[in-house]
Amino acid sequence: MSQGQGMAQEPALQGLETQELIERSPQRLFVLKEADTFLVADIYGDVTGAADGLFVNDTRLLSTFRLRYGGRRPSLLSGGVSQDNVFFAAHMTNQPLPPLGDAATPEGVMHVERERLLWCGRIFERISLFNYGRAPVKAPLTIHFGADFRDMFEVRGQQRSQRGIAQPAVVEERTARLSYEGLDKVLRTVSIAFSEMPVRLDESQAEFFVEVLQRTPWVLYIEVGPSPAMAPGRARHRQAAASARRSMRLRQRRGARIYSSARLFQHWMDKSRADLALLTTELPTGPYPYAGIPWFSTPFGRDAIITALQTLWLDTSLAHGVLSFLAHNQAKQTSTFRDSEPGKIMHETRKGEMAAVDELPFAKYYGGVDTTPLFVMLAGAYAVRMGGASEIDAYWPALNSAAQWIERSSGGNPEGFLTYARGESSGLANQGWKDSDDSVFHEDGSSPEGPIALIEVQGYAWRAYLTMAELAGMRGEADAAAHWKSRADALRRAVEQHFWLDDLEFYALALDGTGRPCRVRSSNVGHLLYCGLPSPKRAQAVIRQLLTGAFDSGWGIRTLPPEAARYNPMSYHNGSVWPHDVVLCASGMARYGERDGIVHLMSGMFEAATFFGMRLPELFCGFKREAGEAPVAYPVACLPQAWSAGSVFMLLQATLGLHIDTARMTVHVRQPRLPHDIDRLQVRHMKVGDQLVDLSFQRVAQRVVAFIENQRGSRKVHLSVDY
Repeated sequence: MSQGQGMAQEPALQGLETQELIERSPQRLFVLKEADTFLVADIYGDVTGAADGLFVNDTRLLSTFRLRYGGRRPSLLSGGVSQDNVFFAAHMTNQPLPPLGDAATPEGVMHVERERLLWCGRIFERISLFNYGRAPVKAPLTIHFGADFRDMFEVRGQQRSQRGIAQPAVVEERTARLSYEGLDKVLRTVSIAFSEMPVRLDESQAEFFVEVLQRTPWVLYIEVGPSPAMAPGRARHRQAAASARRSMRLRQRRGARIYSSARLFQHWMDKSRADLALLTTELPTGPYPYAGIPWFSTPFGRDAIITALQTLWLDTSLAHGVLSFLAHNQAKQTSTFRDSEPGKIMHETRKGEMAAVDELPFAKYYGGVDTTPLFVMLAGAYAVRMGGASEIDAYWPALNSAAQWIERSSGGNPEGFLTYARGESSGLANQGWKDSDDSVFHEDGSSPEGPIALIEVQGYAWRAYLTMAELAGMRGEADAAAHWKSRADALRRAVEQHFWLDDLEFYALALDGTGRPCRVRSSNVGHLLYCGLPSPKRAQAVIRQLLTGAFDSGWGIRTLPPEAARYNPMSYHNGSVWPHDVVLCASGMARYGERDGIVHLMSGMFEAATFFGMRLPELFCGFKREAGEAPVAYPVACLPQAWSAGSVFMLLQATLGLHIDTARMTVHVRQPRLPHDIDRLQVRHMKVGDQLVDLSFQRVAQRVVAFIENQRGSRKVHLSVDY
């Protein structure tokens, strides 16, 4: 993830009561997303102006949105997001109200329901009051609202020397409109509209004082968005709800479906699929998974590629959309500010004010050394999955340009390693997936001088060269195929010679600008296994170590073992557990024949998910697992996160030992395993060429058998199983 000037801590929650602070832990914040709009609020549905709010195109439009009943926050009964991620609902009840010229309203007679969704860039909210008492209740209801129009990077803690100008509020009978003109000369506006007439409405609150008869509902509809709305009401709310649910249902139905005999494991898969659907945005180039909420709800290159790789065996549409978008946004020019060079693949893009006026380089930023080879890797995997090189004809010019950038960029290193060094101080200091400032270091904890060659990046580059050789060969370009194969062979020899540490039986984290190895064991080497570069003997030595307690926390593989000089289980990259990192390690182990270790890692990930609402966060702390204790949350992790949501599917593919060879219409299964406590698993409607296949795995005695239950189409699919 891009950190800009480092990962910002969540701003102080000014003005909140102690109990509110406790209840605003990361696991009790709830997210809705639609296209380029997302909303983060607490379990009551309130927005406080901390790290929450309504965000549109990297700008926070709504920074305050609180419901108060009788001047107090109602008592919470329950709150959460629906299984399909379309609706948020909070159920509350009144606290005792003071007398209003009559008897006081007792506690717990008024049901306060708050339901909302996002559609067409707007919040559609319905607040219902239902009186279960024996007498009419005079209900004083207040909605507090505000808009700070802060850029996403300001919300994350970035300081600015100058901001734009807040415009005077426009208040009408049932609508308040707040505006701000940024330094980019763009007028940003948010309108808050109500279906009922407030007794008082100004630029910061709407007050209602209604009499709710016994056993009778009173309903208020609210719409919040960047443009004025027609009058909110029941019909508009119902229409938006139906459209939002239909859109989400279509996204969730893409690709094959998985059914497990274990209900809780099924819940994890279903929630992961729902999170991927939530994060996937329909762009003109096709579906694209935004990285994560709240900090990274935008197109990222690395994250989207890995997410597409995780789900490719089930759904090819995501890979197509990712390849199309990244090819379309491939760099054409050199810019040290944006770390761009012709052929390079985009790291991230932003649409906020600070990016627009070049306060930060992230409008289109290319400072990721690994994104370009990963792009080539995804194209190769997509071609295999689809059945031939013709499937990537549209991307061939972009692939050639990307491979030439890898070759050209590696040319400055005497061993041909792909290295990085930022062009200007505004860019990322570290440009691999561990891109925080302190994530690359020597054995003694000192920072290396660049340009830096990361171990996993060499694996990506090697696999990219090999992919280009294979694709060129399929296309009949023999000379190009021979060239790329030669580059791959040379790079593999160089990695084995210069990164391998005989005394540690491990690969170095990186080489610095002088060629000196960073003698640090790290999970990065698992990505090298995923690419398939190490010799079998060295791979086995690495796998053994990754499965020991030094790396394995019991919940998953830590990024660093405790021996490392900068190890800190509470850090962003130096000792934490990242689900996507764990599953890349597991997939790498599967490539070299490891089976039991993968099932163990699957169990750890699944059990961690049960403590996070059946969804894995971006990362969590790397403390050792203790009996009876939950994994420790990382305080500002994104949740949901695309490559964490996709992790279960890549991990399951590795556990099943499944590979699809569409060109030969064959599904290969190698030494299949099932997760613990699962006796049967089905993959339905898996597309192989023009055939739809239902594939089953079943535990029989001491082994797992695989068989095709059903298939539909014109060309028969064959199953090859190696037990």
